[in-house]
Amino acid sequence: MSSTLSASTLLAVPLAPLVGSVVAGIFGTKFGGNLLGRRACHSITILGVAIAFVISAMTLWSVAVDGARFNATIYEWMVVGGLKMEVGFLVDGLTAMMMCVVTFVSLMVHIYTIGYMEEDEGYNRFFAYISLFTFSMLMLVMSNNMLQLFFGWEAVGLVSYLLIGFWYTKPTAIFANMKAFLVNRVGDFGFILGIGLLAAYAGSLNYGEVFAKKTELAGLTLPGTDWMLITVACICLFIGAMGKSAQFPLHVWLPDSMEGPTPISALIHAATMVTAGIFMVARMSPLFELSDTALSFVLVIGAITALFMGFLGMIQNDIKRVVAYSTLSQLGYMTVALGASAYSVAVFHLMTHAFFKALLFLGAGSVIIGMHHNQDIRWMGGLRKYMPITWITSLVGSLALIGTPLFSGFYSKDSIIEAVHESHLWGSGFAYFAVLSGVFITAFYSFRMYFLVFHGKERYDQNPDAHHDDHAHGHDEHGHGHDAKPHESPWVVTLPLILLAIPSVVIGYLAIDAMLYGEFFKDSIFIDAARHHAMTEMEEAFHGPIAMAIHGLTAWPFWLALAGVVVAWYFYLVNQSIPQAIARVFRPVYVLFENKYYMDWFNENVLARGARALGVGLWKGGDQALIDGAVVNGSWKLVGRLAGVVRWFQSGYIYHYAFAMLLGVFVLMSYFVWFQR
Repeated sequence: MSSTLSASTLLAVPLAPLVGSVVAGIFGTKFGGNLLGRRACHSITILGVAIAFVISAMTLWSVAVDGARFNATIYEWMVVGGLKMEVGFLVDGLTAMMMCVVTFVSLMVHIYTIGYMEEDEGYNRFFAYISLFTFSMLMLVMSNNMLQLFFGWEAVGLVSYLLIGFWYTKPTAIFANMKAFLVNRVGDFGFILGIGLLAAYAGSLNYGEVFAKKTELAGLTLPGTDWMLITVACICLFIGAMGKSAQFPLHVWLPDSMEGPTPISALIHAATMVTAGIFMVARMSPLFELSDTALSFVLVIGAITALFMGFLGMIQNDIKRVVAYSTLSQLGYMTVALGASAYSVAVFHLMTHAFFKALLFLGAGSVIIGMHHNQDIRWMGGLRKYMPITWITSLVGSLALIGTPLFSGFYSKDSIIEAVHESHLWGSGFAYFAVLSGVFITAFYSFRMYFLVFHGKERYDQNPDAHHDDHAHGHDEHGHGHDAKPHESPWVVTLPLILLAIPSVVIGYLAIDAMLYGEFFKDSIFIDAARHHAMTEMEEAFHGPIAMAIHGLTAWPFWLALAGVVVAWYFYLVNQSIPQAIARVFRPVYVLFENKYYMDWFNENVLARGARALGVGLWKGGDQALIDGAVVNGSWKLVGRLAGVVRWFQSGYIYHYAFAMLLGVFVLMSYFVWFQR
């Protein structure tokens, strides 16, 4: 391949899924008269995403091997003053990697959906939505300017809203999608403030032009304060990432988003949408490197998320929610790496996590199918002999998640822990404790789920509430009794599991050298090595992936992970009375975890009610009483009363006017006499 990339070829990457979405969404639904059947709709959308993946893979090869790059405007929308608003692509190592991750995971989810959603009436609509999401995410990661970045940012949020509430007759789904929408609006408000600050002081929305003025921006303060402008802008940008990438305290929407169909849990809430914030901060690394305050803020928020969301994963019984809290915790790990100035490590973990977390979500969906849509892990057990492919692929995903040496998660997760250990920023001590403790917690809840689902006694026929329905259909519609035996899923479900399991094992080993210590991100990520030297020290200690894996067998993370697995095995396969005793002894802590630190209660009863009270107060006190009552109605009433008084002097009687004249003369004479004394 040549060292240049074609604009028309790159344009086909986002447009192919968009065309598939439009065709399926119009002609495959009631809106267009149901002209296309199910087979046609899933074939068209899968073809679109497959084309995008093939071109993305070719682009990645060209970028990695031939050093190809692309940065140009595709379409100029308008110019306001000196501010250009345009559509443009920036393709470098970071973008090419994200393009491949998004399209590959999306392709797997599209194939998987054929089997998972086969009974659903909204089959064609679902394919239209997930293809539209793929287009939106690709526009986000391929952008070369903040306007297009914001467009993709909002578009993935909108499609996520549609997908979480896909079953729009289900009250919990409607509540969940509204919750996701509102929480993300909080983050997006900060995000657009950050973009606005940069645009106002840099005079451009283009990444390259803004980064070129970083030295000037570093010397400015926010008007009226002594705050550094770059610090405020970076924190505002990161608030956007807190919403989209579900960081504390804006994390509350992600667990509830499990109300949507399982395929979107894998696509949106494991591999793509929730990593948008991580990608954005890495892309903005030249700006974040200018502010240690912003980096410390990122570091501490990530550490809180990694540790405290992991605790909640330990008590979940819904199989999808266990994986959801795992996602929250791992997003915290990525954020910690960003705060430690190890941006390449963060996006490396983003990539490895995308594969094994999508695998775990799709594996959970396969279990739900095999269990006839029961999602409670307490009423599973012994599924290994009924679902061998789901079992082995789920084991691979779990081993990758806990950081088992040689698996992909080991290389990225251990690199994060080492980067935080080498960091000297404020908050790095707490962050190191959080990510190290998180290793044990992750291993415990991951293998708690694994052992309860695939090993031990078969409990699927003992469930007192046998139908936790992921599809919101009546039980009898599936034709399965409560005591029906589990079964392996069809090939359209198991094939994506196998294809995702392969990179979950090998991608870390293959990519760590180039992505962390090579030149893959040389012009994508900037690090001020003189001030933030974590990556430099890590590079000096790195002697190849094999040596790293061997050394990992003697390091704390490995033994903590092993301890988590052993404790989970003993608690849930050997002596199940211990977890029950612990729950009784530490009942207050257990209640705290069950109520998710009362964050939902606080949001609903303090913030929401406070906002409602404020709104009612402004409406009745400000609008009705002050504006309508005092200003609008009060003004005309005052004029009317004055007119009523003045009317008495306009009676039409001459003696009234003569009396007024005499009274006036008397007043004037009194005035002059008084002031001439």
